[in-house]
Amino acid sequence: MQARLRAMQARLNGMPHLRRLGRLFSETVLLKVDDAEYYLVFDRGALAAIQCGPSRKTPWRFALTTDAEALEAFWQEKPEPGFHDIFGLVKIGRGRVDGDILTLVKNLRFFKEFMALGREVEEVAA
Repeated sequence: MQARLRAMQARLNGMPHLRRLGRLFSETVLLKVDDAEYYLVFDRGALAAIQCGPSRKTPWRFALTTDAEALEAFWQEKPEPGFHDIFGLVKIGRGRVDGDILTLVKNLRFFKEFMALGREVEEVAA
């Protein structure tokens, strides 16, 4: 998982249009997959750090919680209905969004396109 997140970080760095979309986004997002927690620290549209958790001391603005199987289905090149979008995961009961929803909605296109970057990278064995 961490290798895929690092590959997504590298892809994001090479996408000026996506960085421009997130230029006002400087927040920490919690991505919880099964029992693993990843704190994605964004700074002006760049993924500045990926911190492994769990940590009760790391503040986050909003969280996306899902299971590994659902996330793999989401990251397929052509995902099935329900797995095509983060809110699709919520609708079919395979995901949950917590925290400051307003911040997510204000930066929805940026965050959704960032998460979709996982479809374009192959997971590297850690």
